[in-house]
Amino acid sequence: VQLQASGGGLVQAGGSVRLSCTSSLFTGNHYAIGWFRQAPGKEREGVSCISSSDGSAEYADSVKGRFAISSNKAENTVYLQMNSLKPEDTAVYYCAALSGTVAAWAANLYGMDYWGKGTQVTVSS
Repeated sequence: VQLQASGGGLVQAGGSVRLSCTSSLFTGNHYAIGWFRQAPGKEREGVSCISSSDGSAEYADSVKGRFAISSNKAENTVYLQMNSLKPEDTAVYYCAALSGTVAAWAANLYGMDYWGKGTQVTVSS
């Protein structure tokens, strides 16, 4: 199983970036797929995830109102639209999947079933 992530890059504060994660897991109905991030010297932080079964989603408080997660089953892709970016959003972002609910995903950042290579997002001030 692979999760192919793309997007990211360097953006100015206040700007926007969209991350994409493609995986065959999303064709099933048993996975929560989302993004966590990790900055140097900091703990892993769950950013957002979405359920492949019912489309329910969760967001970290730090990104609510700024980020939006969505999915396209026909394309087997999950998107994370990141708006109003702040320097503190700078991190490596990882796409990850867990068999279970979005709540389980958010509670098991170090126990994901699958994850892809990270993509760097750098927000300059």
